[in-house]
Amino acid sequence: MNSVIKGTSYVLVHVPDMVIHNGTTQTTERTVNPNSEYLKQIKDHLRSFEQVVAYLPNQTYIGNLIPEELGKYEQPWHDKNLDNADRFGKYGEIMPQDEFIILMQMCDVFDLVKLESSFLEGTKKKLKNHPLFDDDLMQRIKAGEDVAVIKKYVEEEHAEPLYHNGNLVGCVKRAHDLDVNLNAHVMHENLVSKASNVLALLNLVYKNNINREDIDYVIDCSEEACGDMNQRGGGNFAKACAEVAGFVNATGSDTRGFCAGPTHALIEAAALVKAGVFRNVVVSAGGATAKLGMNGKDHIKKGLPVLEDVLGGFAVLVSENDGINPEINLDLVGRHTVGTGSSPQAVITSLVSSLDKAGMKITDVDKYSVEMQNPDVTKPAGAGDVPLANYKMIGALAVKRGDIDKKDLASFTEQHGMQGWAPTQGHIPSGVPYIGFCREDILEGKIKNTMIVGKGSLFLGRMTNLFDGVSFIIEANKGKSEPQSTISEDKIKELIAQALKNFASNLMAE
Repeated sequence: MNSVIKGTSYVLVHVPDMVIHNGTTQTTERTVNPNSEYLKQIKDHLRSFEQVVAYLPNQTYIGNLIPEELGKYEQPWHDKNLDNADRFGKYGEIMPQDEFIILMQMCDVFDLVKLESSFLEGTKKKLKNHPLFDDDLMQRIKAGEDVAVIKKYVEEEHAEPLYHNGNLVGCVKRAHDLDVNLNAHVMHENLVSKASNVLALLNLVYKNNINREDIDYVIDCSEEACGDMNQRGGGNFAKACAEVAGFVNATGSDTRGFCAGPTHALIEAAALVKAGVFRNVVVSAGGATAKLGMNGKDHIKKGLPVLEDVLGGFAVLVSENDGINPEINLDLVGRHTVGTGSSPQAVITSLVSSLDKAGMKITDVDKYSVEMQNPDVTKPAGAGDVPLANYKMIGALAVKRGDIDKKDLASFTEQHGMQGWAPTQGHIPSGVPYIGFCREDILEGKIKNTMIVGKGSLFLGRMTNLFDGVSFIIEANKGKSEPQSTISEDKIKELIAQALKNFASNLMAE
């Protein structure tokens, strides 16, 4: 039987100081043009935590606003707020920077994260009221350091500084003197990914009433890779995150595929469960500091705030079929093969044409979730409305196949598409932001199915010019069905009687 989606979580982390000090656009600018106007202006274009919480796409990401409601607000959204917005949502939360820095230390098992004493003690008081942080996690916090010690690590030992409200509050030390794969910048990047992933795992357990001891396997599908000089991407983020989250019975591994990674990982998880290898598999990912402020120059030029000021994370629990939750249909997996071609039309065609296996029309899928990038972020940067562009291509394919008339193209996008709301964290927007909503919509009978599409730019790794993509269908549960026996009950009784008779004859013969 098909495996099912049993729970989801979605988290965001507001990290304005990391935008300045760790986003690739900013660190590159600081190297090539340290006195640039952009670097002078960026502090004045950062949003407060309250603004980030009230931001409509962020409230949608954590489940407090449904996509249909978001679509009713006129774009752009950066100048509109949700009244009475809450940092905690149906699916997760938006965490402020100071709390997240403490979480980074909780996730550090090699004594690399050093935090200034007064900052540490003040933030610990806040975390005591957080529903996710139990005694086991709080005990992971180490003693604070004097700020002079922190400065010495940064100035003399190449540590990566940690700032909050512009003040130095800690650092991440390098893990090796010579290995560039373990330098302080990489360790900071990896600990950020790990901590935001752990936050997603903790919310998955909390929001869905899951027994963490029931989790058998974790697949991390973030865009970072951890390792040393002898195996740069050896991993294993998944098991490292499971350890902190308290998944004591779980093992795991990492799956990478740029933006398509989460969809690959979900297909793997569904296959593992369906095959009976594991009963409960979690697919999860943390955020990427490199993409913070990625389009910041374009935003500031247009007088906008820097909108890429959050890290993203998510987790999805894939479990054995319970006869209730939506199924992952592995018979309808779409794939972009080596020989497909890399034009956008070729990619979409290869991923959607999996419907042919079931004789389905494109219109037989109620909702498509494809690259749910927030248009507030991408349009000012010249990339347009990415989800809308994808829906237009799917609609054009439907016209070409004869599934709809050309005059119905606009209505196709409205009926089968959605506004994007996910942060541009690479892997985070690619199909998965809608899984929480679609699970609920299917359970409530609002829709019968959805197609999750992941696409990835493999050429970024300079190993191939190929594009990538995979897709799968989530559909309403068909209900548990007991395997049908081909032998009648009377025949079974007859066979048992004969076996007993033969057994008795053998005993007498002995």
